Amino acid sequence: MTLPKRKNNRLGNYDYSQSGGYFITICTRNRKKILSEIVGAGGDACPKIKLLYYGEIADKYIKQIGSFYDNISIDKYVIMPDHIHLIITVKSGQASPPAPTGYNNTNSNVTDFISTFKRFCNREYGQNIWQHSY
Repeated sequence: MTLPKRKNNRLGNYDYSQSGGYFITICTRNRKKILSEIVGAGGDACPKIKLLYYGEIADKYIKQIGSFYDNISIDKYVIMPDHIHLIITVKSGQASPPAPTGYNNTNSNVTDFISTFKRFCNREYGQNIWQHSY
């Protein structure tokens, strides 16, 4: 099956290190539902998210990675079955402390942050589960 060519989801000349809030969506490859499952949806029960193996690892790194960026904060996030939504804030003009091995926060911007998150998850998964970014 031939899929249609996706258009670039980034603005061509936009500086993603600019201060501001960003709504980010990270999808799994082929939209596989491997991050979580929605349980309790029925009757009076409120649906809840139950993290699966890959979702637990993603959750761990979302919580961990945010503490290594002084100028980036994760305000809210939700791990859905086949994607993650994050609302992050970038504050420019703040120097970041030296990063632990494997983190690159010297030029902290949205794309570096997402790249680092994916790399750490993939290392623990032992495979790349994320959709390719264009």
